[in-house]
Amino acid sequence: MCGIAGILNPASPSDALGGNIRAMLAQIGHRGPDGAGYVVDDGFAMGTVRLAILDPKAGAQPFGDPSGRYWLCYNGEIYNYLELHRELEALGCRFSTNCDTEVVLNAWITWGPDCLRRFNGGFAFALYDSQTGDVFLARDRFGKRPMFYARHGGGLLFASEMKAFLALPGFAFEQDPEQLTSILGQWTPLPHQSGFRGIESLPMGQWLSFRSGALKTETYASLRFDEGPEVLTEDDALTLIRERLTRSVELRLRSDVEVGVYLSGGVDSAIVAALAKDFSTKPLSTFSVEFEDAEFDESSDQQLVSSHLGTRHCAQRITHADIADTTPAAVYHAEVPAFRSAFVPMYILSRRTKDEGIKVILSGEGADEAFLGYDLFKETLLRAEWDRLPDDVRRSRLEQLYPHLSHYGPKDIAAVTGLYHQFSQEKMPGLFSHELRFQNGQFSARLLKDAGSPFAAITDFVAAQDDYAGLSPVEKAQWLEYKTLLPGYLLSTQGERMSLAHGVENRCPFLDPDVFALATSVNLKFDDGFTEKRLLREAFRSRLPERIVDKRKFPYRAPDAAAFAAQRPGYLDLVLSETELAKLPYLNAKFAQRLATKVLTKPAGEVSTKENQTFLYLLSMSLLERAFVRREGLPQANLPPLQKVIDLTETKKSILPTGT
Repeated sequence: MCGIAGILNPASPSDALGGNIRAMLAQIGHRGPDGAGYVVDDGFAMGTVRLAILDPKAGAQPFGDPSGRYWLCYNGEIYNYLELHRELEALGCRFSTNCDTEVVLNAWITWGPDCLRRFNGGFAFALYDSQTGDVFLARDRFGKRPMFYARHGGGLLFASEMKAFLALPGFAFEQDPEQLTSILGQWTPLPHQSGFRGIESLPMGQWLSFRSGALKTETYASLRFDEGPEVLTEDDALTLIRERLTRSVELRLRSDVEVGVYLSGGVDSAIVAALAKDFSTKPLSTFSVEFEDAEFDESSDQQLVSSHLGTRHCAQRITHADIADTTPAAVYHAEVPAFRSAFVPMYILSRRTKDEGIKVILSGEGADEAFLGYDLFKETLLRAEWDRLPDDVRRSRLEQLYPHLSHYGPKDIAAVTGLYHQFSQEKMPGLFSHELRFQNGQFSARLLKDAGSPFAAITDFVAAQDDYAGLSPVEKAQWLEYKTLLPGYLLSTQGERMSLAHGVENRCPFLDPDVFALATSVNLKFDDGFTEKRLLREAFRSRLPERIVDKRKFPYRAPDAAAFAAQRPGYLDLVLSETELAKLPYLNAKFAQRLATKVLTKPAGEVSTKENQTFLYLLSMSLLERAFVRREGLPQANLPPLQKVIDLTETKKSILPTGT
């Protein structure tokens, strides 16, 4: 796991580019504190800050081929690298390390972009052809690892995190109201969006080439629901689920450093921990957050799983003060507006994980998307069949919808019945499954002046997708989750950005191509989908406490606006002061100030979910404006020790030692 950055500017001399790339790497030094390196050529420089996981002594980057033509800066892990290593050796490739970085380089040289389809992992990398001057960028199929790019100075910039661009003279950040409207509407950026004008995110499953000033992107992996095995019986399905998840965990335990597990208190992370224990020769290290507010706390279930599996467990207690104190730093690392505060405890937990000496973590992320764990999927199933169901069946299914809501009762069911009558037919083309969720987004978009439709971008996005129209309503719901909230928030804001802020790599066994293909082939085949993840639970019933296996979905949440109302940190002036709000020219300042005042002064019971979400959006946008646009209060940039500097302007094979 690493951070990468690069700059292509034909007009810049190599000494200036060397200074620029060192400054860019310093901005993302938190991602790879174990060492740094870079390569400089005429008009080009790129580098890496490295978190050493595989072959720590020999895997320093940038990594070049023996001829000195190709240079790779690589972020992530290819979990099937050993199998690819053997295959490439059989084709005549020679290796000098046991690191997956060298596998990626040889795979690209041997197979070109076709190698990307062979990779099972989370990655983003940049490859430079010093002979032609071409630059290639690539990103994994699920969007686990980030890659941002921008045209600048007649060339190209790229980096794992946008904050690397803060180091470049003349580069100005500007929040883009059009993108912000879309982000507020659907809770997350679309795959190409960054939130800032002129900066794009390379979508998952794509690679990019930059040749002679021309930029081109290609898709190498699309999200398909028809590539899984044919499963004839439920017993076969349960066997395959166990086999594929076991193999996925085994692959993700490949590491030369200790691997731990995040325990949420739910069944997904418990399964991952149970499987990881099978391959561990010493007690497994597990980590979790617990809350002072009982409404959000799952510590008793976390402790139950830890005791059952015999793990060495570390729990990080989270208070309202922790959330209020840490939010500015967490938002700085997230880089995009957020609609909840749940990412802040994950920032704190990753810091604790690092302090405990763990550099790699497994989590249960992706299980709900694969095995239909969200209420969203049950809602979609019910709404799609609503007009064909008798009243008693409608009520029975409504009663199954929200088992985690203790207050959900007859009055709520009556209200939801009316809502489902209203939304039983598609109103937004291609977005039927998410129409209820988007109602909150419609309210949040009121933060912006002249916002336009918050759903225009996502409507165009799905309309441009091949085969999307032919998917079932639930498959469309899954597709949208895999393309929006999963990579745009769960894997990034709440996941990768928070863990890498402290040099901790996160790995997700449920986000494995074989697990995804199997799940999509068995979902709804052996049950009606109203007991979320039933097949997954049954596959591992014998391995876990009954209370955990039968526990219904309890969404991971944090106190949100209540924490800020209780603590009143000084930076709340950003959303309460007319002077501060006026610094955001795209903001509907009067609406924003009224909202912030209500949320911070009224009892929590008088603040609706949509108001809570909108307040978090307002606060995070204001913090991003302060940090990235006005560049106020930025943390100190730190460049890890330089281990490798390659100057191709002197000689294509010149490696200058720097006292590694």
